[in-house]
Amino acid sequence: QVQLVESGGGLVQPGGSLRLSCAASGFTLDYYAIGWFRQAPGKEREGVSCISSSDGSTYYADSVKGRFTISRDNAKNTVYLQMNNLRPEGAAVYYCAADLGRCRAAGGYGYWGQGDQVTVSS
Repeated sequence: QVQLVESGGGLVQPGGSLRLSCAASGFTLDYYAIGWFRQAPGKEREGVSCISSSDGSTYYADSVKGRFTISRDNAKNTVYLQMNNLRPEGAAVYYCAADLGRCRAAGGYGYWGQGDQVTVSS
């Protein structure tokens, strides 16, 4: 059974840090691009970051550049999103998604996790 499970979310104060994990089961992440997306209430889903499988190239939305870092540990079949200096506007449900090869828009991913809530509040 193919499955992606996010974890690591929670409540953090503005300026704080969280590390999200996206653990895969039922398939090997080595050949897959992994994207992180987020959706806040009343807003459209937006792409946050992505790491491709082929050359490990990464992508970051302008709103998170310099604060978020995506990485992968193929031995653990897990991708991480380190989020530093979190802002209140970063509060959302964060999803990871996977599909073969390169990073792509949300509609191109075939596998999705269930999401993990990140709350940024003092």
